[in-house]
Amino acid sequence: MVNGPESHVELSFVVPVFNGAGTIGSVVEQIHHHYESTSYEIVLVNDGSSDDSERACLTLADTHRDTVTFVNLSRNFGEHNAVLAGLNHACGDYVAILDDDGQQPPEEVKRMLEQIRANGYDVLYGRYRVKHHNWFRNLGSWFTDRVANLTLNKPRSLYLSSFKVINRFTVDRIIAYRGAFPFIDGLIFRVTHNVGQIDVEHRPRVGSKSNYTLVRLVRLWLNMFLQYSIVPLRMSVMVGLFTIAVSAVMIAVIIIDKLWINPEVTMGIPTVLMVIVFFAGVQLLILGVIGEYLGRLLLDFSGTPQFVVRYTRGRGCDSTAPAG
Repeated sequence: MVNGPESHVELSFVVPVFNGAGTIGSVVEQIHHHYESTSYEIVLVNDGSSDDSERACLTLADTHRDTVTFVNLSRNFGEHNAVLAGLNHACGDYVAILDDDGQQPPEEVKRMLEQIRANGYDVLYGRYRVKHHNWFRNLGSWFTDRVANLTLNKPRSLYLSSFKVINRFTVDRIIAYRGAFPFIDGLIFRVTHNVGQIDVEHRPRVGSKSNYTLVRLVRLWLNMFLQYSIVPLRMSVMVGLFTIAVSAVMIAVIIIDKLWINPEVTMGIPTVLMVIVFFAGVQLLILGVIGEYLGRLLLDFSGTPQFVVRYTRGRGCDSTAPAG
């Protein structure tokens, strides 16, 4: 269904694009093929790609002026920041978030949309029947899930997929967030626990490699661990109490051993140094956690942007893109 600029939008697709020039065209064409009878829009967000993604997205926006909005960010801000930029430009009653690599079939959104409506969920996640990620990505997903169980208080059976559908109520509250470190799933669980999931297909990757590196995964974990919970501070307290208890026991054992068991044994300098180094490491760890919290507060209060839009083009947007 062709949408005019002023028509009501039932479903928005938000697709963060990072070095996806070779796959984004196929994703957009699949959406157009499967949703001809639906009032929909597609919001493409180029997150500082180093390939020809900007040109590819501009071509799609010019080809499908009634359905595609292109948002070009000034640099790479990260996937969750790009998704937040897309949510700010999406106006549908429901918003589907999917990747640019074609592994998440757009047609599955139909079933997800039916389920979120039928059950009255605020958010519906897609859980892959068979995952086609590499072992490193699967390991990262496993660890992310365990961290989320600890920090977000999510149901343990819920898989936090990047493939999800969110209703307008939740989207409006997510985009109200003004901090510099958005984590979409963390923001979702700040708003609601009325969340469900269904099994969906996951396709093998074609012609491109995953953009998730160890550095990106570590940043994601730190963001989730430190930005949306005070669990690390509580853990620091527990580590401090534990080390105090262990040191007290060790001191008692040393005194007993020196006075009644082996009074002739001389206390060793290596032992003392080892204990000092151990407790110094614990102190540095705790100080590092506190410093990370303070640093994030500084960046938030200093006005660090979530994202910066260089220009937009397409449906309902002012065309400020360079010609050609």
